[in-house]
Amino acid sequence: MTDILPGDPRYAALVEGYNHRFTGRPDHVRQVRTTAEVAAAVREAVDSGRRVAVRSGGHCFEDFFANPEIQMLIDLAPMSAVSYDAHRRAIMVEAGITLGALYPILYDTWGVTIPGGTCFEVGVGGHITGGGYGHLSRRDGLVVDHLYAVEVVVVDESGTVDVVVATREPDDPHHELWWATAGGGGGSFGVVTRFWLRSPGVDSDDPSRLLPTAPRRIRRCDVLWSWDGMTEDALTRLIANYCGWLERHSAVDAPETQLWSNLIVMHRSAGIVALTAVIDDAVEGAARMLDDQLAAIGDGTGLTPRSVDRNVVDWMASWMPSYSWPSDPKGRYKNKAGYLRRGYTDKQLATIFRYLADPEYANPAAGIVLTAFGGQVNAVPSGATAAAQRDSVVKASYSAGAWQSPDDDAVNTAWVRAFYRDVYAESGGVPVSGDVSDGSYISYPDVDLADPEWNTSGVPWHTLYFKDNYPRLQRVKRRYDPRDIFRHGLSVRLPD
Repeated sequence: MTDILPGDPRYAALVEGYNHRFTGRPDHVRQVRTTAEVAAAVREAVDSGRRVAVRSGGHCFEDFFANPEIQMLIDLAPMSAVSYDAHRRAIMVEAGITLGALYPILYDTWGVTIPGGTCFEVGVGGHITGGGYGHLSRRDGLVVDHLYAVEVVVVDESGTVDVVVATREPDDPHHELWWATAGGGGGSFGVVTRFWLRSPGVDSDDPSRLLPTAPRRIRRCDVLWSWDGMTEDALTRLIANYCGWLERHSAVDAPETQLWSNLIVMHRSAGIVALTAVIDDAVEGAARMLDDQLAAIGDGTGLTPRSVDRNVVDWMASWMPSYSWPSDPKGRYKNKAGYLRRGYTDKQLATIFRYLADPEYANPAAGIVLTAFGGQVNAVPSGATAAAQRDSVVKASYSAGAWQSPDDDAVNTAWVRAFYRDVYAESGGVPVSGDVSDGSYISYPDVDLADPEWNTSGVPWHTLYFKDNYPRLQRVKRRYDPRDIFRHGLSVRLPD
């Protein structure tokens, strides 16, 4: 165990994460290497009455660990081991490892993977507890759909610190803690120190069969359209076509769920609109599916792509390193999100164009990203895990990012807040579950959803994130964190 204090050259990087709008000032950062050290750190915080928080990869969009009220920050980064657990017949992953470090270990050791994200700086502690999704999710579901067990450091009513292992086995006395950790978000119930991963229905002692087989080669298509001459009709048709294709090709058994794509519509000041689509090259008809999707997206737009690049590349050595979402080392961000059950309405599309074409605002790192969803994600019932959104076809991310000066905070946060509010104007400024929308994603946290200035829908933030699963999450909170030791701006609240 290592204490890092203010003045230590390592301190500044640990109290400030991906989003440099937020900086903590804890008395110390406790770097831990074992579960016993985590338990000791939590016990010290409880006994001294100090506010405690946990950092895994430091990629949180809000101030959940980089908050001035935090007095002890537990840094899990040294806990980065990965191994096969023969007793549980599962692959054990410590919560401090990043996605970028985990994927090569899974691939090189066993030829397997998880359907996680491609932001490689993200720590698995936050990624998995939020649900976890990525470019293989349409094929393989969410990461939590492959979660067999978790180890969590918890604190009971008397202040006693305990270490609990909870599994997905229905008769496990701690099954509810497993359920809540599988998509209920980090920082609400305790400190997750280890995960065990094994796909459901797998009965094998061979670790190479426990998780989805990793692709060997990826067929990809990268397309750029220019903003030069872009009209409202052309852009809104492009977005509508993209969402429409996903509406038609996201059923659980649809062959096209092997294909994943991102439509990245940046503000006009960036000059481009981009599409990246990928599919395992071993899938029958892979090239045709990519071509069919591109033709459907461009249909009737009158747009000619500035460039279309088609390649077949090695999955681990070429595709994965090339697609890690870049983050500015000094960047400041504001992000929002929403699930789509079907494409945007005409009024919403007009609003999207109005904001992205706004000549009074210029930020080439601002825009909307529309990520393919559905497929095997939607094969799991909404209540099977805490990750409740199980019938959407698009995950939308609205962002303003990568500015560096605090002087620019106001203009950029105001733009993305107004953009999001106006897209969802007919449902109180937020993506209330209905014909089009289905709430938001807890791993893209946005405290505005809990602010009545920005959420006038009458639907509480926790319903937007967790739907009907929230009362059950509260019961888990009452059992495992009755003193509300683990809390942040969007943590599960204790029931009245």
